[in-house]
Amino acid sequence: MKKISLLVHEDIYSSSVASVIDLFAGANWCLEQSGRSPAFKLELVSEKENNIELDVPARFICYRTLEKVTGTDLIIVPGFNGDSKAILKKYRDTVNWIKEMNKSGTEIASMCVGSFFLAEAGLLNGKTATSHWAATDEMQLRYPLIKVKSDRVITDQDGIYTGGGAFAALKLILYLIEKFCGRETVLLVSKQFSIDIDPASQSHFAIFTGQRQHNDDEILKSQAYIEQNYSANITIGQVSALANTGMRNFIRRFKAATNNTPKEYLQRVRIEAAKKALEDKNLPLNEVVNITGYEDVKTFRMVFKKMTGLSPRDYRKRYAKNVNVL
Repeated sequence: MKKISLLVHEDIYSSSVASVIDLFAGANWCLEQSGRSPAFKLELVSEKENNIELDVPARFICYRTLEKVTGTDLIIVPGFNGDSKAILKKYRDTVNWIKEMNKSGTEIASMCVGSFFLAEAGLLNGKTATSHWAATDEMQLRYPLIKVKSDRVITDQDGIYTGGGAFAALKLILYLIEKFCGRETVLLVSKQFSIDIDPASQSHFAIFTGQRQHNDDEILKSQAYIEQNYSANITIGQVSALANTGMRNFIRRFKAATNNTPKEYLQRVRIEAAKKALEDKNLPLNEVVNITGYEDVKTFRMVFKKMTGLSPRDYRKRYAKNVNVL
């Protein structure tokens, strides 16, 4: 039987705990229904207190504090609400505990922005990791030794697991159930809870707002220029002129500040505008292409699919406002 310690603190999302409890309990139930023994023993653990009350109407009773945890096979770190730097400072002892537990052989899994605890502990250095799509740029800038993949829903390397944003992270729990119990069990659990088992990309959920967590004023001006003129046939040379620097140095500074090359940044701005047009306006595709600065539909389709994981048509079908409810 796998012993799992689910970390709880007062800044977690309650759903990150309650949903995990339900999924592992569901897996045990499915196993028992097929004449097999339960596979998981789940305990809630916390840094200092056994009675954790959240800001929302929810309270969790924990089995034990961190220093009393023994013999656990897997620690799950849930997502949290708040500034990551402040949260990590507040729970520094938890970060250190996670690091020491992994040194002793315990596997570690994170859901959503819980991955910042693993990153701060150094457990993701040299590894591929994911997080909530809105936090991946920040993670890459703060922890450059991590190979952050914003489109991934699940990563698994050397007993370290990371899951995507919010409820997408539940697919990580299904992945763990399959890893420990097999395909048949996880299929039953996914059907029981009506969760698609396919670990697809989370790219189509992402909303690009620009990376401005830096102090390079010239690059900020360049970003603003791109965001205001993306529909025009602008060149990187035009943008670099705003920074009063040579092309090679401009590209280096832009990449260092935003984690994107100027070309990548322009594409992300254009695709975000295209997504909004597909969501809000009943425009023919060629008009969407024109207003977002692309010269032909083929190139637009290719870039859109690469960055969102969906074709423009599939994206419109999924997110357009004129959805008919039968």
